Amino acid sequence: MRPAHLLLAVLVAAVWGVNFTVIEIGLGHFPPLLFSALRFLTAAVPAVLFVGRPKVAWKWIVAVGLVLGVAKFGLLFLGMDAGMPAGLSSLVLQIQSVFTALIAFAVLGERPSRPRALGMAVALGGVALAAVDEGTAGPLGAFALVITAAACWGLSNVLTRKASPPDALNFMVWVSTVPVLPLLGLSVLTEGPSRDLAALRALDWQGVGVVLYVAWITTVFGFGAWGWLLRRHPASTVAPFSLLVPVFGMSSAALFLGEQLTPLRWGAAALLVGGVALTSLAPAGTRPSEVVVDEREMRSTTAAGSGRLQP
Repeated sequence: MRPAHLLLAVLVAAVWGVNFTVIEIGLGHFPPLLFSALRFLTAAVPAVLFVGRPKVAWKWIVAVGLVLGVAKFGLLFLGMDAGMPAGLSSLVLQIQSVFTALIAFAVLGERPSRPRALGMAVALGGVALAAVDEGTAGPLGAFALVITAAACWGLSNVLTRKASPPDALNFMVWVSTVPVLPLLGLSVLTEGPSRDLAALRALDWQGVGVVLYVAWITTVFGFGAWGWLLRRHPASTVAPFSLLVPVFGMSSAALFLGEQLTPLRWGAAALLVGGVALTSLAPAGTRPSEVVVDEREMRSTTAAGSGRLQP
C-alpha cells in the first residue's frame, strides 16, 4: 500500500473513531432518535442525486436500511443517551464481528475456522470485562442497548453480503434513505413532537456541525474512501485498519470528554481488539457444500463484508 493510501486508511479510522465523541456532543442538542434521523437524511440528500440508480434489488436496500439504520443506529444512540460512554461504545461495538460470524453460520452455513472461533471467545471475554467495568461506573441497561446494536450490525453485514452490491457507496447512500421516516415516526411517538420541535428551534452552529460530521464526514466521505481503498487493495490489507477505530474512539473521548481509561477498560480493549483481529483476519472456514461464484461476485462480496458502515 502506498504511503498516501496508508494515511487515507488511518484517516478513515480516525474519522470513524472520533465520530463517537461527536455523537456524544450531538446528543446534548437532539433527542437520540431525531438525531439519528437527521444523520441519515443529511447523508442521503443530496448524495442520492449523484450516485445513480440503485444497483441491487430494493428488498436488500430496505432490509439493510431497517436493520442497520433504524435498529442498529437507533439502539446505539439510545444507549449512548442512556449513559454508555462514547469511548466504551466505540470499543464494544466491535463485537459485531462475532455476531456476524455467528449469524453467517446460522443463516449461510459458514462454519468458522478454529482461529476464528478462538478469536470470538477472546472477544467475548473482552465484552465481559467491559461489562464489569461499566457495571462499576454506569447503567448496564445502556450497555445492553449497545450490545444489541452490535448484534443488529452483524445481521446487516450478512444481509449486505447476500445483496453483494457492486458499488458499496451507491448501496449505502440508498440505504440511508430508508431509516429517515421510521426514525422520525419513532421519535415523534417516543420522544414527543414538543421535544423534537424544541431541539430544532434551538439549533445552533454546533448542532449543525455535529449533524454534518456524522452524515457527510463519517458516512459519505468515510465509506466512500473505504470503498475506494477496497477497489485498489485486497480486503485483507484494508480491513485491519478498522481495528484502529476504538483506539481513536477511546482516545478522543478521553481527550475531549474527559472519560477515564481504567485498567479494566484497557484490558477489555486488548481482549476485544485481539479477538476481533483473529475473527476478522483468520481464514473464514468452510461451508457444508462447496459454492462456486464468479470473479465479480467474489469482489463484491469481499467489499460488502469488509466495508462495514461505521457509526
